[in-house]
Amino acid sequence: MKKTHQHQGLTDAEVEESRSKHGRNILTPPKKTPFYIELLQKFTDPLIIILLIAMALSVGVATFEVINNGASGTVFLEPAGIFVSIFLAVGVSFAFETSAKRKFELVNKVNDEQNVKVIRNSNITEIPKCDIVVGDKVIIETGDEIPADGELLEASSLMVNESTLTGEPMTHKSTDEEEFHKDATYPTNHVLSGTTVMEGHGIMRVTRTGDSTEYGKVYEGTHTENKTKTPLTIQLEKLSGLITKVSYVIAALVITGRMYIYFSTAEAITTIATIHSVLNAVMMAVTVIVVAVPEGLPMSVTLSLALSMRKMLQTNNLVRKMHACETMGAATVICTDKTGTLTQNRMSVHESRFSCLDDSQTVDNQSESELVKENICVNSTANIDKTNGQNKPIGNPTEAALLLWLMKNGIDYEPIRQEANILYQSNFTTEKKYMATVVGNSRATGGNVVYIKGAPERIISLCSSIRKGKETLPIKDYEAQLNSELLEFQNKGMRTLGFAYCETDDYNTCFDSNGLVTAQNLVYLGSVAIADPVREGVPDAIKECLSAGIAVKIVTGDTPATAKEIGRQIGLWTDSDSEEKNQITGVDFENMSDEELKGRIGSMKIMSRARPMNKERLVKLLQQQGEVVAVTGDGTNDAPALNAAQIGLSMGDGTAVAKEASAITILDNSFNSIVNAVLWGRSLYRNIQRFILFQMTINVTACLIVMISSFTSFRSPLTVTQMLWVNLIMDTFAAIALASLPPHRDVMKDKPRKTTDNIITKGIGTRIIGVGILFVAILLSFLSVLERYDVTSLSELLQGQAVESAERGLTTYELSIFFTLFVMMQLWNMFNAKAYKTNHSAISQMSKSRGFVLIAVAIVLVQALIINFGNEMFSVTPIKLSDWAIIIVTSSLVYLTGEIARFIIRMRRKTNNAK
Repeated sequence: MKKTHQHQGLTDAEVEESRSKHGRNILTPPKKTPFYIELLQKFTDPLIIILLIAMALSVGVATFEVINNGASGTVFLEPAGIFVSIFLAVGVSFAFETSAKRKFELVNKVNDEQNVKVIRNSNITEIPKCDIVVGDKVIIETGDEIPADGELLEASSLMVNESTLTGEPMTHKSTDEEEFHKDATYPTNHVLSGTTVMEGHGIMRVTRTGDSTEYGKVYEGTHTENKTKTPLTIQLEKLSGLITKVSYVIAALVITGRMYIYFSTAEAITTIATIHSVLNAVMMAVTVIVVAVPEGLPMSVTLSLALSMRKMLQTNNLVRKMHACETMGAATVICTDKTGTLTQNRMSVHESRFSCLDDSQTVDNQSESELVKENICVNSTANIDKTNGQNKPIGNPTEAALLLWLMKNGIDYEPIRQEANILYQSNFTTEKKYMATVVGNSRATGGNVVYIKGAPERIISLCSSIRKGKETLPIKDYEAQLNSELLEFQNKGMRTLGFAYCETDDYNTCFDSNGLVTAQNLVYLGSVAIADPVREGVPDAIKECLSAGIAVKIVTGDTPATAKEIGRQIGLWTDSDSEEKNQITGVDFENMSDEELKGRIGSMKIMSRARPMNKERLVKLLQQQGEVVAVTGDGTNDAPALNAAQIGLSMGDGTAVAKEASAITILDNSFNSIVNAVLWGRSLYRNIQRFILFQMTINVTACLIVMISSFTSFRSPLTVTQMLWVNLIMDTFAAIALASLPPHRDVMKDKPRKTTDNIITKGIGTRIIGVGILFVAILLSFLSVLERYDVTSLSELLQGQAVESAERGLTTYELSIFFTLFVMMQLWNMFNAKAYKTNHSAISQMSKSRGFVLIAVAIVLVQALIINFGNEMFSVTPIKLSDWAIIIVTSSLVYLTGEIARFIIRMRRKTNNAK
């Protein structure tokens, strides 16, 4: 063990005392909800609740039919079918979310066992991170992750990457009060858990561990339950309420109608007969309620969400919460951090302006470029990890950016550094603002060369001349130009570095005792501008978001200038924007009241110097204004907002806290995936609307037929088992067909829907009622024809050869024809539902809708099987092939009518656009 006399550290007894008082240095894991509780929570969905009620009523109807009317056990197929629908909807949702949760746990595994250096019992020793206690003195060096919050006791050229908490990739830390930054997000003499030492070293005294750290506080906040309802949940609750009210009204009308017929036609009214009539009326009313419930809707919603969830996972987007897929489609605002989300979180040379090189500014093999290359390669402490060709920066990210720039130009820094004869090196300090290295037998000059690089304004002040190509000229003639160039870069939020050199016979005369350069013949070589580059595809993604009506707001801990420049590069900040209206700092944000901010945040595009809770407050204020907020981020500082938002999206290489707080983790870190999430969300919402349009048309048709029959002499032409097929099995097939429709980018032209909107829009409601009434009129008219004539063949009926029936009634063959016509009309209407909101032909893009085609074919085949083999169970008998052909052709008029309407709309739009 290495001895140290300056810092004694804690004794073993003090360690135990501190641990018992403050606890271990671990984050308390979230309390896991038992799987059966999670399963039961699925039954709180509003549509599942209404299905459970419908199933109970259906069991009552079936029991009544068996006891009073001697019906067979087949009447229990209806409640059994509803049970299957509930089971599948709940089961699929639970299975997909459980699978996603397991994948997420593997992605988000946290390592608390990494070793850290501490001073204990006057010795330096290594212990696991989780064993650190308050009061421990920890040695931190370049590359170390800081294990807890603490106060610095020593700091030498210490630079810390605080991007996980503040967005700042390089933050200077010091124990010198003169170097404290008043506007720093966190005190200059404090370091925080989860941040990383980029350069320098120091000793810290631990002040907070585990849950008490800034990292821990944010982590704990992510486990607070987000009770904000998703837009889809709100809309489905409204739909459930509407269905319940309408079904109750129809049920009341059915009871009224049946009782009216009983009292107006009964020859003798007795107590027993009245009770029996009332019970029959009530059972018919209950049947109407069961029929009105869209059994396939939960399945459609679940399948749509599950399919989107699976497709997004295939594109490296891990969806943890199923409803997050759809919620993203309703987003009206995206609050995004900058570092790691919009940018690569990797410093890169944006532009080089070396006056010593020619106009091409390329680093070739000319002698002047050797000065630049050797300065960059040798006068540096950074390295590049080339394992597996990843080129991962190690050390100071700014210096590493220079090495990567050389490598991009085909120059490997390692051979140059290895062959260099380094005679002396003075490391960078915040006091000097530069680094200096002396190279003997330089490859550029053959003699001793002093290289310096650092803050350009500092380097320029040390130089007496400037290298212009092969010439050396007085620098005073170029100072105005150089300062203008630097100001240009700095106004864009970029970091700048200046480079200089001088030749010397005795380098000792070039430095004083403190390592400061005293040479009088320094020659300025030029400068580079370094920035964290925007991720590829981000500008296009931002443009698509804005065109889709989604506002984008950058919330970052970085400086106002840097944030604004990134906003400009991605196309968010325009020339018409102003700092007074469209930008705000975290300090100003904190000092403003909620009422003041509500009038400001709508036009705000950028918040700089933001703290973690600023972003969360912004999210909640936006939600209070009716916005559906999506938050993207990769740092611990983003976690509170990720958790508070309706939809949180973390990056795959983000912190464990950020991923824990999010609903979707973008594994490939691509901002384009956010746009794709919007695309999938809007598309699946449209698919759900298509299914509602399809199924509610069926339900309206069936309910009206039952209601009308209760006021007339018509008896219901559809049996319970036939209704099971029409109202459940066929709907389930349709749910799969419509849920599997691929997304179309046309949805990105729409504006976000409002949370106050109903899922059944005015247009959908009009079509449901209108088409439903039309279907009822056609079917009842056809039914009256079947009752009037003795139909054994539709071809005979069409040719006028059918014989009038002596007694009004329906044969099994006629009921089979009616049943098949009903099904085929709904099948063709499914094609119309597919084309909803597109106004394209329903058969367009069929190559991308193979699932839809297969299910349409399956519906016809299953209907044929039922007709040919259903017999007593479905009260049917086989029908002739010629009648099948007539039914298919005549029912296709439903589809053809829809195609004509869509064609007319397309022509009108073309005419209007031409004007």
